[in-house]
Amino acid sequence: MSVLVFGHRNPDTDAICSAIAYADLLQQTSRPDAVAACCGTPNKRTEYVLRKAKVPAPRIVMDVRPEVDDVCQLAVITAKYGDVFYEVYKQMKDHEIRAIPIVDDEKKVIGILSLLDLMELIFQDDGDPLKTRTVKTSLQKICDVLGGEFQHSIDPNQHDELLVMVGAMSAGGFTERMQKFPAERLIVVSGDRSTIQLPAIEHGVRALVVTGGYTLSTGLVHLAKAHNVTVIRSPFDTATTTMRIKTAQFIDSAIDDHFIALLAKQPVDEARLIVEKSNEPIFPVVSDAGLLVGVLAKSDLVNPPKPQLILVDHNELSQAVNGAEEADILEVLDHHRLGGGLKSTQPIRFINEPVGSTCTLVARQFRASGIEPKQGIALCMASGIISDTLFLRSPTTTDVDREILNWLKGLCQVDLESYAKEFFEIGSALRSCSPTEVVREDCKEFTEHGLRFSISQIEENGFDLFWDRKDELRSALEQLAGTQRLDFSVLLVTDVVSNGSLLLLSHESEEWDEINYPRLDRNLYQLDNVVSRKKQLLPLIAQLIDSARIK
Repeated sequence: MSVLVFGHRNPDTDAICSAIAYADLLQQTSRPDAVAACCGTPNKRTEYVLRKAKVPAPRIVMDVRPEVDDVCQLAVITAKYGDVFYEVYKQMKDHEIRAIPIVDDEKKVIGILSLLDLMELIFQDDGDPLKTRTVKTSLQKICDVLGGEFQHSIDPNQHDELLVMVGAMSAGGFTERMQKFPAERLIVVSGDRSTIQLPAIEHGVRALVVTGGYTLSTGLVHLAKAHNVTVIRSPFDTATTTMRIKTAQFIDSAIDDHFIALLAKQPVDEARLIVEKSNEPIFPVVSDAGLLVGVLAKSDLVNPPKPQLILVDHNELSQAVNGAEEADILEVLDHHRLGGGLKSTQPIRFINEPVGSTCTLVARQFRASGIEPKQGIALCMASGIISDTLFLRSPTTTDVDREILNWLKGLCQVDLESYAKEFFEIGSALRSCSPTEVVREDCKEFTEHGLRFSISQIEENGFDLFWDRKDELRSALEQLAGTQRLDFSVLLVTDVVSNGSLLLLSHESEEWDEINYPRLDRNLYQLDNVVSRKKQLLPLIAQLIDSARIK
């Protein structure tokens, strides 16, 4: 199972670019199986970055909880209608399995066959002599199981219901008994005994099997052709040959076509509830089209492997991909406050530093490893820094960010001044997105003193577009808070030119009385010189909540 490098939900440029860059570094160092992932599609600006950098977008994974195809056995031994006991039993014995799925030519699952049901083919009806000697098969399958050869054959692939007779008695007694059965259903097994072979051929039996490696005489072969009798040479003695003919029986009647199949993309927890109530020996795992993907046994669910994650640009489970709480978190690289809920069963690498961008931390890991990032990866990391620090103008910017961006500048082969200008001009959320998309584009959830809330942030060149859309954006925030069962939701609209922001709320309560910023309209405030969600707005909101709580 690969290790997935994840940014937060509703990822911004820093989250996606740091995931891509860190996965690239891990692939070159300790984890060649590292895969960059994200739990949301990149926004317009991030798409612009990926195009410029010529770097593929991360794999979109909305939920990392294990699915059935993560834990099932993918290397599957199968059988088909028309296979015979000997072939299937040998497969099951060689691979030490007790059941096998039955598929058609298109790999669609049509049944299962257990070892117990398979054995009943040989030992069923042992109280009825006629049924005991009945074998449903074809002469070709008999020849194959014997490892023999045809001296003459008539319709060897025809499906027959044969009665096995062994010529191990006197010629007279054999002939008398043979004539009691339909000749077209008889297969006679005999050693080098012409006194048995001749009457069998003259009776017109379906087939004559000559044992011990002997060959039917030329004269009797001609007579067999005249009477449409198939002749098979067996290298085994009569007893072994007879038993092997029994094992050439078709498995069709033993197949159970009433079975439970599991969907490949079914959550493991859901599958476990189904499996625990069933006595099936195995459970075929199928695609939505019913095609076989693998098989699942109950033992596969005893201790299923957990997904392995590396978190970048966040450390709170409330912001992580769905199912992260059930995963093994191997590492964290972040530049935000410490949040709640993150646990591990063993020590992990946890890098959390007060810099302006997670890409700064990733780039520093490249330098520490002595690895120079490729041009596209360098541009990705530079873009993350430009985005999160507003091209080094945000109060979150540190000397480390400036130093790292200057180092990356020499590797990008891009004029970062012009590039940054294009970056902020492209993909205006207010110009191209619906109100719902705007408030969810870069949205993070937080909890302070029991209150759950979200902060969304967008960067724009000026506020002109905002004034035309503020009412519908307020409604979208109200809907977001209601849908996510939050106490409130806010949107921070930042002007990258003036380095100021507008703060729009889903609703106001008593804690906002102390905000100490100009109120422009219902649920709307002007926040001059506030551009950082983590360093300025989040501490402000936390302080307001705390003050209201104390009162």
